[in-house]
Amino acid sequence: MIALETTLLEGLGRAEVRADRVTGVQVDSRRIIPGDLFVAVGKGTDFLDDAVANGAVATLVPDEAFAALARLGGAVRERSSARVVAITGSMGKTSTKDILAALCMPAARTIAAEASYNNEIGVPLTLCRLEEDTAVCILELAMRGFGQIAELAAIARPAIGAVTNVGPVHLELVDSLEGVARAKGELIAALPPGGTAIVPSDFPVARDDIDVVRIGDPATERVDGRTVVGGVSFNFTARHQVQNAATALAALDALGLPRPETVEVDFARWRGEENELPGGGLLINDAYNANPVSMRAALSYLVERAGPRRRVAILGDMAELGRTGPQYHREVGEAAAELGVDELLAVGQLSRGYLEGGVSGRWVANVHDALRQVDELVRPGDAVLVKASRAVGLEAVAEALTKIPTR
Repeated sequence: MIALETTLLEGLGRAEVRADRVTGVQVDSRRIIPGDLFVAVGKGTDFLDDAVANGAVATLVPDEAFAALARLGGAVRERSSARVVAITGSMGKTSTKDILAALCMPAARTIAAEASYNNEIGVPLTLCRLEEDTAVCILELAMRGFGQIAELAAIARPAIGAVTNVGPVHLELVDSLEGVARAKGELIAALPPGGTAIVPSDFPVARDDIDVVRIGDPATERVDGRTVVGGVSFNFTARHQVQNAATALAALDALGLPRPETVEVDFARWRGEENELPGGGLLINDAYNANPVSMRAALSYLVERAGPRRRVAILGDMAELGRTGPQYHREVGEAAAELGVDELLAVGQLSRGYLEGGVSGRWVANVHDALRQVDELVRPGDAVLVKASRAVGLEAVAEALTKIPTR
């Protein structure tokens, strides 16, 4: 990290300082290395001594965590000449970030947000990883309501902003798809004159002082088990990643970096991970998150990858859909039936709606009950999709499936 003076901590809360400067910022005491500042967020106050023992030269118990981290992240950002790319959207943010990072790294010193470090804590922490020689910083911006993306963008000051798509996510807080588009549009509004907006073909952009790149339906082909988009060969086969790759390639072009012939993308955990199961079976672990659009895409991919195998879907609740939740769950169930899913295990209260869509299956209340069903539900040779909103915790089911012995 570009070093910061510890005088920046004044007025942010209760600080204990043992050096004039800090060279890193962490909120997890286990990740502290000598020279770091430990910001005790939430229960972090229980680990102040651990942070010091691990080498922290300063600790801060902030009066308000976001304000403190925003000041720190913003201070590092002000001292950096890196070009910042910010990515938002209803789905595909993390995958697009992962793809863009893999594209950039061979040509430029790049840092990218870890996993889904995309909120008022994660974004400043990513900015605090900027070094003097960092050329590209790739951020992911999440929103839970109006104003959050604007706040994050004010700290990050991106030159390039990408909106992957607009879908029915966080409707409890923004009410409609129009509200989702308005919230995502805060990123485009935050771009400087001369910046670049990368958006879906139908996304509204009112500004005429920025470059606008619209992503339509990109041409693609499958070659030797890889997917070729824009002349670049990627190590994925899922169709829903094609749009993400096209968005990432547009950002790469806006950065002025060359397109490689081939790239290996290391996707974040639980996002379409594939594992072999007994008897030639297949597990698609997409348990990190879910919404109506990504559910349909994942079900289509299950059918594509299953081939002649029995198709099993273990699907949990899709959260934050507000009053439209029951309708969307029923529609996903209808899609599962139309696609030919053979068996569906619905997990969670809202997930009852999947079975109302006509697909064959059963219902359980929670992940603990789902774990009791796994051995009976999944047969050797099955193709299995596991997917739900993050709060359901279906990664435990995916893990249990990988431990089923060969029968």
